[in-house]
Amino acid sequence: MTGVSIVPAVWAAVMTVAAVFSVVEGAGIGANWGIMSSHPLRPNIVVKLLKDNGIKKVKLFDSDSWTVSALSGSKIETVIGIPNDQLKKFAESYDDAKDWVKENVTTHMFEGGVDLRYVSVGNEAFLSAYNGTYVKVTYPAMQNIQKALDAAGHGKKVKVTTALNADVYESSTNLPSDGQFRPDIYKTMKDIVHFLDRNKAPFMVNIYPFLSLYQNPNFPLDYAFFGGGAKATNDKGKSYTNVFDANYDTLIWSLKKIGVTDMKIIVGEVGWPTDGNKFANVELAKRFYDGLFKKLASGNGTPMRPKEKFEVYLFGLLDEDMKSVLPGFFERHWGIFQFDGKPKFPMDMSGKGNDKMLVAAKGVQYLEKKWCVLKENVKNFDKISKEVDYACGLSDCTSLGYGSSCNNLDKRGNISYAFNMYYQMQDQSVEACDFSGSAHIVKKNASVGSCLFPIQIVSTGERLKAAAAAAVVGLVLGLFALGL
Repeated sequence: MTGVSIVPAVWAAVMTVAAVFSVVEGAGIGANWGIMSSHPLRPNIVVKLLKDNGIKKVKLFDSDSWTVSALSGSKIETVIGIPNDQLKKFAESYDDAKDWVKENVTTHMFEGGVDLRYVSVGNEAFLSAYNGTYVKVTYPAMQNIQKALDAAGHGKKVKVTTALNADVYESSTNLPSDGQFRPDIYKTMKDIVHFLDRNKAPFMVNIYPFLSLYQNPNFPLDYAFFGGGAKATNDKGKSYTNVFDANYDTLIWSLKKIGVTDMKIIVGEVGWPTDGNKFANVELAKRFYDGLFKKLASGNGTPMRPKEKFEVYLFGLLDEDMKSVLPGFFERHWGIFQFDGKPKFPMDMSGKGNDKMLVAAKGVQYLEKKWCVLKENVKNFDKISKEVDYACGLSDCTSLGYGSSCNNLDKRGNISYAFNMYYQMQDQSVEACDFSGSAHIVKKNASVGSCLFPIQIVSTGERLKAAAAAAVVGLVLGLFALGL
């Protein structure tokens, strides 16, 4: 990108719901669906999207009642979650845990209700970046929630687990056999693993080959993908040609060293972003997914567990324009669907290579076909640099970054893109397309080549306001007809 300074979009507090779905029956394939979005799709639309694509399982990282209730009667196996900021409360109070179970589990456990299976207590709570904030509260919270589930009579069907980042274990040599849980959390991890083992619950881990490539400039490209193109790494007579298998077996060794050899493992997150970095594009994402699906279909596990039947959850379902970009601009582009539920590229989750587009979300309403762009008579771009920074700071300009889909725009294109993203984020408010008189609204599609200038969808809030307005109009007409 040239000429204009683009600042990272700030993170805004919005209701967040995330979910995981299983698409191919019996194949153990799923994907994460998050709604860290300025304009999230309505839950009933998403549930229909899941069903249209044959999705049998869904995982929420929250327990939002609107979302969970939308799954009622769907027969979709459901996992609900407890956010990290609630761990301390449940660690300290069994009564609070009982209340939570009553409100978020028992409420939905009726014939024809929601098919609840797991509660994920916390999400990547032991990330090194958290500096130990949740280390002392996660395990006690898990214990209290499981105890409350048992007391309510749900314990045999609904189990407690916790989604963990792969950074909870490490290998000093990068060989799987040297894997062990991190020293700073070793005792806690040992307690959690044995707790899961006693309750016959799975170990859930998030594995990201993309991040291995993104974080290490010397990482071999082919080793991030499946297919055997990378130079093999040998470890005690076992051969590794991709980082996924190596990471998975590092966990196997870590579990083995604390006396657990047969625990079920769920890969809670794995995927490839499609924008926001030179390695984040549709072509590499398709290569990764094609290889992953083929591997899963082959029935071959890893060198340590050659007959392993994987349960893998893709990350993610939808692009999310409100996610934090601290890890990188790609964070807002993990979806296999665009923000509005349109599939990005063809795939075949059966692994047979019969690629086709997934079924798009139905019933999505869009704002008018209008765009906000820079006026043609504006020539001094330096004078409006602050306007551009403001627009990007309150919207999403991650597609303008180096190596991204809109990286090749000229200065005028960069500015117009920033203005339009802000304009769409503000529901096409006329006041949102001014920028000190330098912008105007047009009805001709402003997209340039492969760089999409999107039209935003009608937000849930806008729909509710429209429904309320329609109700008021109906009431007025009714009163008029009655002569009142």
